[in-house]
Amino acid sequence: MAIRLGDVAPDFTADTTEGELAFHDWKGDSWAVLFSHPADFTPVCTTELGRVAALKDEFAARDTKVIALSVDGLGDHETWSADIADTQGTALNYPLIADEDQSIAQAYDMIHPNADSTHTVRSVFVIGPDNTVRLTLTYPPATGRNFDEILRVIDSLQLTATQGLATPVDWTAGDRVIVTPGVTTEDAKERFANFEEVRPYLRYVDAPAG
Repeated sequence: MAIRLGDVAPDFTADTTEGELAFHDWKGDSWAVLFSHPADFTPVCTTELGRVAALKDEFAARDTKVIALSVDGLGDHETWSADIADTQGTALNYPLIADEDQSIAQAYDMIHPNADSTHTVRSVFVIGPDNTVRLTLTYPPATGRNFDEILRVIDSLQLTATQGLATPVDWTAGDRVIVTPGVTTEDAKERFANFEEVRPYLRYVDAPAG
């Protein structure tokens, strides 16, 4: 069954390159990114895992833990990790799940038979502190992901989670944001800086600091 926004992310216990872990316990009350790749020792996946390792400090600054998954075994993961470090210039610094029985991939609907009946598509799940799914993305096996975009989305999710705000098209951190319809104009003027009403339903303010 497909995982939808607002669903509780399925918990699991798995062997990883950093030892056995129980997902919800490992994640704690942080944000998390769970992403899958089709297979070890493949070119696009190698570049992706290296890029995520290089972004470690960016994810940490957002209180976000990262964990990857493949249906290959732990031995392959460990050997491949050396290739990632050698070719991408950054060693793996987050867990890589061994999901040989595909139980986690099936729980997260990562196997799309019309794309590939045995390997996972490039799924991305951003999971909030309450373990609910806040974002899902699915890329075909041959298309590498843009992790700068995933960081941008995390910035938006964290900003808008409780503030009554939304982010407009092409928004990046520091840009002005939109007041959602559930917030009155009077409240918005009191709470936020530089209120601007373009239309009664389209109101801009400066993003709150922090």
